[in-house]
Amino acid sequence: MEFNEKLQQLRKEKGLTQEQLAEELFISRTAISKWESGKGYPNIESLKNISKLFSVSIDDLLSGEALISLAESENRTNINKIFSLIFGILDLIVLIFLFLPLYGRQDGEVMRMVSLFADPDASVITWTIYLVLPILTAVLGIVQIITQQFLNERWYSISRTGSILLQAFSILAFVATRQPYAASLLFLFFMIKVVLLIKSSRIK
Repeated sequence: MEFNEKLQQLRKEKGLTQEQLAEELFISRTAISKWESGKGYPNIESLKNISKLFSVSIDDLLSGEALISLAESENRTNINKIFSLIFGILDLIVLIFLFLPLYGRQDGEVMRMVSLFADPDASVITWTIYLVLPILTAVLGIVQIITQQFLNERWYSISRTGSILLQAFSILAFVATRQPYAASLLFLFFMIKVVLLIKSSRIK
């Protein structure tokens, strides 16, 4: 008997509706419906709660192969969440570009490094780029940090790709405007993200 059939049988034996079971497990009724229709499995924590509620072992609910597959899937999801969190933090850190002395200003024959708001040698358009790119990157970072607990692997992939593309564009923008310090720091963040992306692809 498959897990979905076992869960349905246990629920009916206990006289519970899907809504009542969902309340007992502190999850949505949609999740119960999904499990009972064979379209998915609960995570390890929910599986433990089901086992406790119906006084059956986890081995009785899932075969060894299905349990291993579930554990691997949850492990992959947890790693994706961690990587997404790191991406978000790196993107948020880019806000320091607004305050660190990373921008060149000509002072006679000497090029001095100043912060963005200390009037670096730049046109209005260039200055706007220096201001907007870190803010956009930080906003993406905040979104990743806030939502990494709730979204699926497809979102992780989209958000990481967007983060890397925005970072690459920012590097090109700072290189084109001859800001080596800012470009180098962005490139360091970029390489960390690439390494994480490679590691993420290897665990799939």
